[in-house]
Amino acid sequence: MIDPTKLVRGVMLALAMLLASPFAASPLLGISAAIAQQDPLVSSVLFEGNQGFTDAQLITMVDVASRGIANPSVIASDAESIRLAYEQKGYTNVAVGYRLEASDGGRVRVIFEINEGVRTGIAAINFTGNNSIDAGTLKSVILTKESHLLSWLFRDDAYDPNKVSVDKELIRVYYANRGFPDAVVTSVVAEYDAGRNAYFLSFTIDEGDRYSFGEVSIETSIPGLNADALTSAIRTREGGRYSLSDLEKTQADMAFEATQQGYPFADVRPRINRDISGRIFHVTYLVDEGPRVYVERIDISGNVKTRDFVIRRELGFVEGDPFNRSMVTRAKAAIEGLGYFNTVAIDLQPGSSADQVHILIVVDEASTGDYGATLGWASDQGILGEVSLTGRNFLGRGQYLRIAVGASMSGRTFDFSFTEPRFMGLRVSAGVDVYHRIVDEGGSGFYGSTSTGGQVRIGAPITRDVSGTVFVGFEQRSFVDAIAPFSTVGPTGTPVGVDADGDPTTPDVGAMDGLVRNKAWIGYSLVFNSLDNTKSPTEGLYATFSQQYLGVDYNLLKTEAKARYFMPLLEDSGIIASVRGQAGIVNAFSGVVPATEAFHHGPSLVRGFVARQFGPRAASNGEMLGSTMYAGISGEIEFPIPVLPESYGLRGAVWADAAWVDGVGGTITGAPVVGGTTPGSTDQPFKSSVGASLIWHSPFGPLRGDVGYVISKATDDRTEVFQLTIQNLL
Repeated sequence: MIDPTKLVRGVMLALAMLLASPFAASPLLGISAAIAQQDPLVSSVLFEGNQGFTDAQLITMVDVASRGIANPSVIASDAESIRLAYEQKGYTNVAVGYRLEASDGGRVRVIFEINEGVRTGIAAINFTGNNSIDAGTLKSVILTKESHLLSWLFRDDAYDPNKVSVDKELIRVYYANRGFPDAVVTSVVAEYDAGRNAYFLSFTIDEGDRYSFGEVSIETSIPGLNADALTSAIRTREGGRYSLSDLEKTQADMAFEATQQGYPFADVRPRINRDISGRIFHVTYLVDEGPRVYVERIDISGNVKTRDFVIRRELGFVEGDPFNRSMVTRAKAAIEGLGYFNTVAIDLQPGSSADQVHILIVVDEASTGDYGATLGWASDQGILGEVSLTGRNFLGRGQYLRIAVGASMSGRTFDFSFTEPRFMGLRVSAGVDVYHRIVDEGGSGFYGSTSTGGQVRIGAPITRDVSGTVFVGFEQRSFVDAIAPFSTVGPTGTPVGVDADGDPTTPDVGAMDGLVRNKAWIGYSLVFNSLDNTKSPTEGLYATFSQQYLGVDYNLLKTEAKARYFMPLLEDSGIIASVRGQAGIVNAFSGVVPATEAFHHGPSLVRGFVARQFGPRAASNGEMLGSTMYAGISGEIEFPIPVLPESYGLRGAVWADAAWVDGVGGTITGAPVVGGTTPGSTDQPFKSSVGASLIWHSPFGPLRGDVGYVISKATDDRTEVFQLTIQNLL
């Protein structure tokens, strides 16, 4: 792909040399003959003083490296290219020079000297005319960000006119999806403050009136088309607020449903009747036979890493297929949904004949590989850390790969995961997970263990919002219990040590010591997802249901159901309410459920309790036995923090949790533990708490700190005021 900047620069250089040639040979200058002087060869190109760009990034901006000749005009042009790149990144005071140093063989080293100066930031972003949507919400929508504590890491606070132009469109679309079809950014003013070395941006917005959807109907002129079957694709329900996105999605989904019925040329167009006085849009979807046009060519550019087939398989059509504009819109959304690209643009051009169309897809690749180290703390594991390597587009083939090594004060973990999203070219994902986990004895539990296992899984979409996965796996787990106090969930059901080697002079060990248990499982899971945004949802439902049978050394059936519903509490205020419910049960087909396979709860069920330290305990030694059934419900209100910029990624929350925990785990052989449970661990199966949280969408992932107050608990349950956890949907 030709770099347009380098192309223009090369043309200007050629013109300059052409215009200068007559003067070089002019006798008026006392020169009777042109004397050619050869420029030296370049041995290497180096950079000094660069921190905003790496050497690898800068080398792609200069021509002298590829030409191999130290031409002063070319080097000066390269220095200007570097300066412009720095300016675009916010370094308005940058200065770029160069020097030549002699090298071996008559060659020279070209060294670019860069004085980056002080980076210019964005002091403040202001909005005028935004009467319905607050400034904090709009700041989270646009790409340009105010300078903040982590600007040195994100580099997102540079003033770029091109980025501001994109921001204007982002604001317009955001309004259009929230009931304001006529909203427009009328002006953007950027003022530079030399004293603060920063810009002040002011957006002026004309919101217009807010509209809702009125009557919605379907009309078709295609004989044989079942219009009633298309109603399931309608997202623009009567009474709902106007949304451009819902209109476009409905249009694309209807065209797809018509294609599934055998009408590939079906053209869906929404006819909108505006009721100005009532501020209502009545919508009629017209489904007609479109022109018989075919796809002649599909060209893809910009995908330096991603293979063409990864993009093509998301289209739903190939060369020679009928062309349907709505299908193209649907394909664009599918490509964007991969998460591999910053932008996706599709351009339609005439083909070689009137019934042919040429489709050009231009993408801008995003970073899809992550590597790093994290450090944290958990109440049940102490200080913990992890080093991981993740590729969401491994080798450009759209595959997911993750390798992680973790360690804590109580053990080590080794994990490997691989997923092929289109197994054998089908809309079926296939993956494998392998792990090796070591839990040291003497930590938070009464015994240690080493587990090695893995599973194979296959998933597929069932409907637009429902997907399913089936999985099968195997694990071998060996136990260590050589240090007193011993576990009570061993075969004897007591914490009394046993003479394992027949030598009375050697210390006894727990009954668990040396045991090896093999576990095989097979199961399935269903996921319903209607969230508007999986990472930061504001409305919709996310629900899961799973069942798995555990066999070989076990005979159990484990069932769990979880769901969470999100809704905006105040329209466009950034205040989001959610309700979460969950329940689970483990059934033993013989004996009782072993404590090693029972539920051991943590903050995901009810906050304010120490993880794995509430519920039934053995009377003989206080060991946690786990529960065999549970049910819980939580309510939470999440809100922006007014005094902090949205770019900090910080939000607050208040919440209330309640859960019911029942059933008692037994020994590893499926028998009740001797002595039963302590009365203080089962005297109150109902647990509840309230609290507040600080949520940080950090570079390392969403983290939350919870401050909780326990209202109801059993006597022996252990509580803690503060917990640091990872934010997740369920």
